[in-house]
Parts: sequence; C-alpha cells; structure tokens
Amino acid sequence: MSTALAAPSSGLHLRLVAANTNTLGRPNLRAGRAEALVGGILTGRVVDAKGEGIPGVTVIVEGTTLGASTDATGAYAIANVPAGPHVLVFSSVGLVSSRVPVTAQDGQTTPVAVTTLNDNTTLLNEAVVVGYGTTRRQDLTGAVTTVTTKDFVKGQVTSPEQLVQGKVAGVQITTSGGAPGEASVIRIRGGSSLNASNDPLIVIDGVPVDNQGISGAGNPLSLVNPADIETFTVLKDASATAIYGSRAANGVILITTKKGVDGEKMRVNISSQVSRATNYGKVDVLSGDAYRNLLNQAVAAGTISPANTAYLGTANTDWQDAIYQTAWTTDNNISLTGSAKHVPYRVSVGYLNQDGTLKTGNLKRNSASIGLSPRLFDNHLRIDVNVKGTWADYRFADQGAIGGAIRFNPTQPIYSTGPDGFNGYFEWRDGAIPNPLTGRNPVALLNDKRDRSTVLRSIGNVQLDYKLHFLPDLHANLNVGYDVARSGGTVFIPAASSVAFSTQGQNNSYRQAKDNKLLETYLNYSKVLGDHRVEALAGYSYQDFYTYSPFRFGYKANGDRVSPLDPAQNPFKTQYTLISYYGRVNYNFKDRYLFTGTLRADASSHFSPENRWGYFPAASVAWRVNQEAFLAESKTVSDLKLRVSYGITGQQDITNVAGDYPYLAKYSIGAPSVRQIFGQDTVYTLRPAAYDRNLQWEQTTTYDAGLDFGFFENRLTGSLDVYLRKTSDLLAVIPIPAGTNLSNTLLTNIGSLENRGVELALNYNVLQGEKLNWSVNFNATRNRGEITKLSQVTDPTYLGTPTGGIGNFQFVQVNAVGHAPNTFFLYEQKYENGKPLEGATASPTVAQYVDQNNDGVINERDKVYGKSPAPKAILGFSSNLSYGKASLAFTLRSNIGGYVYNGVAGGQSNYYGLNTGLNYSANVVPAIYTTGFKTGQPFSDTYLEDGSFVRLQNVTLGYSFGNLLREGTNLNVTLAGQNLLLLTRYSGLDPERATGIDTNFYPLPRTVTLGANLNF
Repeated sequence: MSTALAAPSSGLHLRLVAANTNTLGRPNLRAGRAEALVGGILTGRVVDAKGEGIPGVTVIVEGTTLGASTDATGAYAIANVPAGPHVLVFSSVGLVSSRVPVTAQDGQTTPVAVTTLNDNTTLLNEAVVVGYGTTRRQDLTGAVTTVTTKDFVKGQVTSPEQLVQGKVAGVQITTSGGAPGEASVIRIRGGSSLNASNDPLIVIDGVPVDNQGISGAGNPLSLVNPADIETFTVLKDASATAIYGSRAANGVILITTKKGVDGEKMRVNISSQVSRATNYGKVDVLSGDAYRNLLNQAVAAGTISPANTAYLGTANTDWQDAIYQTAWTTDNNISLTGSAKHVPYRVSVGYLNQDGTLKTGNLKRNSASIGLSPRLFDNHLRIDVNVKGTWADYRFADQGAIGGAIRFNPTQPIYSTGPDGFNGYFEWRDGAIPNPLTGRNPVALLNDKRDRSTVLRSIGNVQLDYKLHFLPDLHANLNVGYDVARSGGTVFIPAASSVAFSTQGQNNSYRQAKDNKLLETYLNYSKVLGDHRVEALAGYSYQDFYTYSPFRFGYKANGDRVSPLDPAQNPFKTQYTLISYYGRVNYNFKDRYLFTGTLRADASSHFSPENRWGYFPAASVAWRVNQEAFLAESKTVSDLKLRVSYGITGQQDITNVAGDYPYLAKYSIGAPSVRQIFGQDTVYTLRPAAYDRNLQWEQTTTYDAGLDFGFFENRLTGSLDVYLRKTSDLLAVIPIPAGTNLSNTLLTNIGSLENRGVELALNYNVLQGEKLNWSVNFNATRNRGEITKLSQVTDPTYLGTPTGGIGNFQFVQVNAVGHAPNTFFLYEQKYENGKPLEGATASPTVAQYVDQNNDGVINERDKVYGKSPAPKAILGFSSNLSYGKASLAFTLRSNIGGYVYNGVAGGQSNYYGLNTGLNYSANVVPAIYTTGFKTGQPFSDTYLEDGSFVRLQNVTLGYSFGNLLREGTNLNVTLAGQNLLLLTRYSGLDPERATGIDTNFYPLPRTVTLGANLNF
C-alpha cells in the first residue's frame, strides 16, 4: 500500500504516487513523486464463497467517480475519499453485486471488512411472471421470454407493444400504419387459425383484457400508457400458456406495471419528450407534366381515345404533398414512487398530444394510474391494488385520402371557386353533382370530414394473497378485476361538401359501453422437503364481456333522416361469458429435474350447451444439466437446461367473425326495398342467416423442445426452441350453395393446419468494465405454416377458399390444402423481350398467361399457388453501449422471404386510368412505361414482389448528468430516431404488411425525439 505522512494541522497528508497510477485511484506500490492527498483511503479485500480472492472486481464509491479494481489477491484501495459515510458498490460479471456502508476518516486509512461475492444466480433466481403467480427462472419448463424496461425500444412509443418490437424470438409485431394510436398485428409463432382471432391473449396486472376493439379507438392497447409498464413476459409454448387454455392458442403476453417498493423513500420522476415526424418517402406517381406527355403520346399512338385530352388541366399538383404534413408530438409523464408506513405506492399521470403526418389526424391521451401494495398481518396478507384510467380524444383523418392522392389527376387543381367547385374544392362533375364513379378530392376528404371520438377506459383489480397463519405453505388468492370502456363519436360533413353530396351531408353519431368483469380465486401450496420442491395450484375463473351500442346513422347534416322509410335503428346489445377451472403441479428434484403439469377446463357461451366445455392439458419436463457432477465445476458452462413440452390450448374468439351467438339461428331485417305496405303500415321482411348448431372449440396441440444455456459465468446466454403446432377443428368460414341462406358462407369447424418453426435468442455482454459496457441481443425465428385439411371430404378439384380482397370482389390469395394460409394465387405472366404481355381477361383463348394445364383455355385452374406473405425468417438485433455517463443503443429488424402484392402498381400501371370513358381520368405509376397494359391485370404475378427488408427501428443517444442539485438527483437526456433506414428491393413504399397486400397504406413516419428524464 502507499505510504502516508500525516499533516494534522492542515487536514492534508502526502502519498507516494507512481507514474503509472491506476486510473481508478488505486495507489501503485512503486516509488514516485509525492503530492498532497485530501480525504482518506479505504482498503479491503473481496473473496468468493470459498474465501479465495477475486481479481478484477470493480469497487465504486456510490455517487462519485472514485473507485478501484481488485488485484490478483482480491485486494483494493481507494484514495481521496471524502470524510464521512459512504456506500461501496462491488460488481463483477457473473457475481452478485453488493453494497457495503463505510465511513471514511480524514487523513486516515480505513480498513473495510472482507466482502464476499457469490456466484450470480440472480438471472436464474429472479422471479418470472407466469400464469397465476411467479416462479424462479431456473424452474421454468416452458418457452418464456421476459423484456424489462432497460431493454425497451426508446423514442416516441404510443402503444405498449411497440416497446418490444424486434426484441423477442417468435414474436412478429407489424404496425398497421402511421396514424396516431394505430393498431399493430401481433403474431406469436404464426397464426393458428384461419377465421377466428390470431391475436394473443394480453393480461395486464392479472386482468385478461378485451382485445375485440373499442368503437372510436384506433388501437385499444394505445389506451395504456407505455411509461407505466415494467415488464413484458411472452408465454409461447403450451406448457406456459395452457393455464390460460380458453384463449391461449395464440400465445399469452403478460404485462406488469411499475410498483413501489417497501421502505423506499418517495422519488419523483418527470419525463418529457418532443418528437418531429415526417414521411420518409412518397408513392412514385406521374407529375402533372409527365402525365400530360403520356396522355398526349397515347392519343397520338391510338392507344386511347382523343376525347380524353378534355380531362387534362394546366396544374402541377402533388396530391401527396397536399395531404401530408410534418407532425409534432409531445409526451409528458410524472410519477411518484415510494412507501408510506410500509404501504408501497406509485402514482402517475401522463399527457400525450400526437399529430399524424396525414393532415387533421390527432390523438390526445390523458392517463393516470395508482398502485398500492400494502402488506398486513406480519406479511401474511399481501394486497395489490392497481387502477389505470385513460381519457383519449381522437380526430380521425379519412385514410381514403391516401389512395385518392395516389390516383387523383395531377393536372387538376386542389381548389376551385368556379362551376367545378364544391365547398371550394375541385371535383369531377356529372352534370350538377360530383361524379359518383370516381373518388373525391383527397384534400376535401380530410378538411370536410370531421370524425371525432372520445374514449374512456379503465383497467383495474384488487388482488389479495393470504398466507395462512396455521399453514404458511398454503396461499389463498382472490383477484377481482375489471376492464371497462365508454366511447362516443360523431362524423359530420357539411351539406355543401362533395364528400357526402348525395345525402346532403352527414351527421351521424355512435356510442358504446363495454364491461369486462373478472373474478378469480385459487389456492397455491408450496413446500420444500429436502431435495424436493413441490407446488400445487387449483383455481376458478369467471369472466364476463358485455357490450352495448346505440347507433344514430343515416342522418343528413341538418339532422334529418336520409331515408325516412328506413326501419328504426335498434340498440345493439351482446354478452358472452367464460367459466374455467384450472390446476397446475410443479415438481423440482435437487434443482436438476423439473416437471410441470397443467389442466384447464373452460366453458364458453359462444357454443351450445352440449359443446360448451373444452379441456386443455399440458405437461413439460426439464433437466438442468449444469447441476450434474460432470459440469458442476465447469468454468465454461454456467447454465444448461433441456426442456420438452406438450399441450393443448383452445380458441373460441369468433365475435368479430360471427358475433357472440354463432350457434343460434338469426334473422336480419331486409333491405329498405324489401318490404310490404299494408295501408298505412310498412312491414319489413326477415331473412335467415347461416349457422352451425354443432360449432365447437378449435384446438391447437403444441410440441416443443428447448435448450436454455449460459456460458462464461452467464456472460453469454440464450435459448433455442423447436416447435410443432397442430390446429384441428378449425373455425373456418366456408362457401355454401347460393340461395341457401342470407349469406353464401358458413362458420363451422372444418379442417386443420400446422405451424412448425425454430427460435433462437442470444444475449452477450461483450464488454463489462468500470466505464465501458456493451451488450448485444440477437433473435431469429423461422416459421412455416401449412393448411393440412380444409373440407370434410377430400376433393382434388377444390382450389381453395379465396381471400385477400383488393376491391371489386377480386381476390389475390387463397386458403388451400398443402399451402400456407393466405398464399398468393395468381397467373404466371408471359414476357417478351423482358416486357409483360397483355393479360387475357377479356378473351380466355388469348393465352398471354401461362396455360398451366395445357387445355387451351386460361381460367382459374391456370393460376399458380405462389409465395406466402409470411416471412421465412424474422430477425432482430439490439445493441446497448455505454461509456461513463454516455450511452448509445439501437435496434434492427428484418423480415426475409415474405412476399407482398403491390396493389398500387396492380391498379395503376395500365392505361385505363387515362381512358376510363367515365368523364374523368386518373393518375398512373411509372410502371406503365414497362407494362404498357391497356387494361388492369390484377391477377398477374408481375405485381408479386419480394418483401424482404432490413429496418433500423431505433437509435438512441443518451447522457446522464448524474447528481445535479443534490445527492440522488439525476437528469438523463436522450436523442432518439425511429424508422431511420429501410433497405429493401420492393418497388413500393414499404413492404411490411401484415396481410401481404400493399394498398392505401398510411406510411410509417421517420421520427426524431428529444427527451429529458429527471429523477429526484
């Protein structure tokens, strides 16, 4: 150690400083120059559980930059420590961090007691949220992934699911567009159904929420403030999800919100950020000058009629520029967290004001949450109270303006006060009225239509967990929760506007009330007997969903009915209920051999009494190989666990397809023209709808084999899963003979499909030092879906069920046996000298498409089962780098192998837009120079493109200023960019489409966010 000479009169002493003094302040033993030293020296030693010294441990004086690293014997010394009480923080890769209080003496060397650091089993011992409780990570036997706040996507995040986009293997999150609060499509290991819901079950603080949507809300999840969320836990295989059997076929997402900690002093967190969003590009269409040149050339060549020159104007209007804007967002949140008289609490409020890049779109969200976690009767009774509330005001921009701006004639002006004007906007006319055969002026669609709503939503619960005094191993749990929403909105269009000219404007309104009530109770017994750990759980669940919607549609701007003879609008009321019994047993032997067995019985009112109950078992085993003797002393393998699971989960979420009572006969009031008049009375006819009395549960059986691993003291961790999911008794909509009922389709149980795939997740702490730290995450998913049965009787001539509508009853996809769901079903285009030949739609004998069966006729049987919109591989890569107080993080996402149908090119790469013969002409895309099509060829595979892409999802640069005004105060400033870079060969604007069809897409904006977060 260094030699110190006391100087008591001045409070200073001297130390010998070597020329190569350790940068962390550890004195070097070699001789050097003498300099004045202020404060004292702390010395000590760090050892492991065996008492042996640990080199390379970082020791920091908390709240300062003073620190040292232990030498080969585990010894350390920190100089210049100000006199007074301090806390030493000990940390090292693979070891449990420790905090030790010390008191430094001015001018003296103070020895610190020997500090013991144990192996870091925190990752393995940390509590992981699972269905109905928590468990140690090391005891998991299923495929479970947790993402916490430190790994969330940063920047402007409006909806919770965006926090984990690209972060979890096996989870694909596709944002449906750039509108404020826009919904996302979430798929866990692909879709397990054709027509029933493929959305995962989402549970927030123990309350399974309604994912059916709320009238007046773009995305029901956007009504939850992301700033309140602590963790996302994704349950993927049947072993993990079967405890939620009734709705777990598509996986389960458990969201937990932030809570207070007992004994914690009150802390205040204030965060504020402002974002600027712009569209990163536009759909490539012809300018006014290019359009005039093309039309005149087509007339000269005889391609189109000379009469079409009458539709040429003199303007050069960029309609996309006219409808889009630079959008600004402010997002402010305040939270108070602490503990008062051993009652942990957290209270927060937030305000979001987000404009859309499509003009007139806006979301204002006011949110508040309260969490209380008292512990009573000597911690035998735990109470958790969670209440979250949101008041959101929406202004919806008419997204029809997006497609309208791409199609509208660029030679015509936006505004017109002359005879062609309607409410000041130019419109194509049909005599004295707007031409009903073409779209409306895109700018008029935005400015003349006021579509507003107000949505109130609250999610909350009270959960009581009582550890019996006379039997502390037994817990009784009661959870009472709710998810309620109230919404109302109006759509107003003035009578002078062209947008609703035929009805003399519009003044409609709607309201909706949704009540989701939950009652759950269970007993949980846990006991450790020597090498045996046993946990048993048994419970009951009741959940009821009620919806009430009075409507007011069909009204003019002045409040009069458009059609007085229309039947009265009755309020809509519906309700369905789920009742469940469930049980689970966990067995652990020597922390090596693990078993989990689950059984859930569910009854759903969606099905008839005789088909109401479904039974969903699951079992899994795991072997912690690293606990065996041959790996116990391994310095390389820190964790190694093999998992195998099997289980069945169910599906009954068909409300959006067939309502809540699909097994009952239904009758609908006939159209206004279908009525009988008897004197003064008008009697409307009733028409029957198709139904299946024997409708029953759709079931998904999942097989999963997994490997969890950790190397080099868990510096490298990861998991690998291989799975097979088989869905039977598909809830599918199939065609039935025409005229049988009101519709020509029926929802019934028919067919089966499979999903098989591989998931890989890797986490690596590349660098972990005193100042420089770097960690990376990589995840990869490969999933392949295939329909294995689609009819009761095998029919080799059946081509499949059309899907993937692109308008005008045209479909470009199909569900067919032997192919992935929503496979593209198109003609194979013929080419000559690299140019596609005109397709054969008018005359099937002209084979400009490939005649696949060589029968001399081009028809449906010559279409080819093509590519799937689902990517073959989904990749995610994240990096977090910090040096001192600065940090840099980014997230990359990639989809590889999925295909997308370019519906914009499919509709506008032909001369029909210039030659409609309907008293107007529309714009086209530059692809017309390549195709030269005279008419539309929507079923040509020339429009099917590779949708692979790499997206730079997020980049965040941060700086923490540390203590500012006083101890414990911290200011963190961040600059974040989202959607900064998109690499793709797709010719359209953006290839990422959940459906695989690109039409009328609201662009995802490029956003730059400046944020500040203050803690004190």
